[in-house]
Amino acid sequence: MTPAAANPFGERRYNAWNEHVKTRYGGRVQKVSVIAGFTCPNRDGLVGTGGCSFCNNASFTPSYLSRRQPIAEQIDAGLEFLQRRYTGTQRYIAYFQSYSNTYGEFERLRSCYEEALAHHQISGLAIGTRPDCLPDEVLDYLAALARDHIIELEIGVESCNDAVLARVNRGHDFASSVDAIQRAAARGLEVTAHLLLGLPGESHASMLDGARQLSTLPIRALKLHQLQLVRGTALAREWQRNADAVPLLSEQGCIDLLADFIERLSPDILLQRVGSEVPPSLKLAPFWNLRLSELAPRISAELASRGSWQGLHCRDTLR
Repeated sequence: MTPAAANPFGERRYNAWNEHVKTRYGGRVQKVSVIAGFTCPNRDGLVGTGGCSFCNNASFTPSYLSRRQPIAEQIDAGLEFLQRRYTGTQRYIAYFQSYSNTYGEFERLRSCYEEALAHHQISGLAIGTRPDCLPDEVLDYLAALARDHIIELEIGVESCNDAVLARVNRGHDFASSVDAIQRAAARGLEVTAHLLLGLPGESHASMLDGARQLSTLPIRALKLHQLQLVRGTALAREWQRNADAVPLLSEQGCIDLLADFIERLSPDILLQRVGSEVPPSLKLAPFWNLRLSELAPRISAELASRGSWQGLHCRDTLR
């Protein structure tokens, strides 16, 4: 394919969320994590038990949080931590991250969201959830909030392959993700999808096909994560019993996959993350000599070496 135009994304070579936010709001918008005490339908028995085989919420819950504190006190603790670490923050939004934060009685959901929004330094909400936990009543309410606040709805897609979703006990299919994304976007909500690359049962081809499928949906942004085996998870125990049953990406294999994926992803989709990092005390594998802060520059360098960028091959895959 002959490119119709030169790389539009500068040195990064992909459509970076941070640059978009700085332009839109005049500076960094920082998420302040809170724990509201929700659970998931594949933990409490509604859909299943045991949760997703790759999931341990402790692996991405900040150390400063305590579910015993009221939400306002959690926000205060988070602000104290973040203001020491980051400069140039223009706004803060409360991040309901752990478990499924639209799963529960509507009045309880509303109470938690409004407690966070009542904090004088909070400009909005980022709400992480599953696609099967988004009834119309909740979406209508979030759309109303979005008229006056920043509202980011983060939906865990994790894979576009139904066999893979079943393999990791996800408890929903890809059609559920398509439905939730379309219903949210129809209300004007900005959707960020989460995708976990390298799950057992995926192939290089199936993951690249995921880029094609996501590019057809009204997604505003995407968070990419690479599979990491976390202590206390069913997938980690399976790997310890038989490593061949849970193949893991190599460092260079992950870089190559991400570059291939980004080339096939719609250039209109913002990339919030291109990888993730589990605390060393919780991580079993894989162990690379690559920190998360080094991952994005490595991907940009790989794309540059190819003379490539986000979406260069998107039209090819959508044909």
